[in-house]
Parts: sequence; structure tokens; C-alpha cells
Amino acid sequence: MIVFDIGNVLIRWDPRAAFRHTFDDDAAIDALFYEVGFYDWNFEQDRGRSRADAVAAIAAHWPHYTALMDGFFDRFGLTVRDKIPGSWEIVAELRTHGHAVWALTNWGPDTWGVAQPLHPELDEMFEGIVVSGQEGLAKPDHRIYDLFCARTGAAPEDCFFIDDTAANVVAARAAGWQAHHFTGAEGLRAELRDRRLL
Repeated sequence: MIVFDIGNVLIRWDPRAAFRHTFDDDAAIDALFYEVGFYDWNFEQDRGRSRADAVAAIAAHWPHYTALMDGFFDRFGLTVRDKIPGSWEIVAELRTHGHAVWALTNWGPDTWGVAQPLHPELDEMFEGIVVSGQEGLAKPDHRIYDLFCARTGAAPEDCFFIDDTAANVVAARAAGWQAHHFTGAEGLRAELRDRRLL
């Protein structure tokens, strides 16, 4: 079984895009992200936190940013518009070769519903998609890999996982999976050929 992450493997995630309407340059956006701990804040949504609770967490510490950070959810579609070149073609080729292809992705419960309509092909190209925010578990927590195997009936050693985040790859291997650290479609294609999967 071949298992793809989605963000930054199939769909490019550019969180700054949700804030460019307010700031003159990306350096100013990065300063905001540093101040509010944006990536840690966002990861809590990946683990299942709701929009309301996420905004409340901002309001408790940075009330002057409450409206701006709440608007992140309204503008989320701007952050996931672009496909990663080459990756979608690889999924199609794997399916043509008869492989079962699934997805295991970290995504918030309130933003996954934004991405799906923008990329409706996702529902057609995978046998199924396990979304962290819907499960209350997020990579690299080993429990989400175990949950995936229980859900699909796959043995860990039969899962080949593709993810752009090194910690998630390390965790997958610790859970008994085979894994590839994605840095681009060419590197992935080369490894799939080495494994005689393409």
C-alpha cells in the first residue's frame, strides 16, 4: 500500500497567502507568525482543535490580532491553490500499475472542507483519506500510523509512506512503515523505480 501526505506533496501550502492583503511583504508576515507562534497554533488545528477554540487562544494572548487570525480561516483557500508539479502524475501512474494508493494528512477540521472543493480530484485518486483533524491525532504521533493500519487492515511493513516533513518520516519508520522524505517529484519517482513500484 502506498500512502501519500497531501500538503506540500500534492498541494503546495503557502500560509502567507492568507495575510498578504494586510502586510506589505513576507518578512512582516513572518514577524507576525513568530510573535503568535503560528505554526504551533496551526498544529493544534491539525490535532482537531476547532476554529472557535483556535481564535479564542489568540484572543487570550493577542487580542489585537483576533480578527486577523480569525480571517485566516476565511482566506484559507488562498493558501492551497497550487499543485506540486509532477506528484499528481505519479499518483495516476501508480494507480495504473494497480497499486492501492491512500492518503494520510495533517489538516484541520475546519480547513479540510475548504481544500476538498478546490481539488475535487483528491476524492477520486485515493482509496481513502485519513485526515488528522477528524481523528484528533496528528503526525508524528505514532498512534495515527497505528490507527491508519487498523482502519485499512494493512500491515505496517506493507505501507510505503511519502511525506515532506522529516519528523513524520522518522515516526512512520519507527511505526514499522517504509517511508520516503519528499523533496520533489523527481526524487520520489526515482525511489519508486528503485523499488520497482513504477
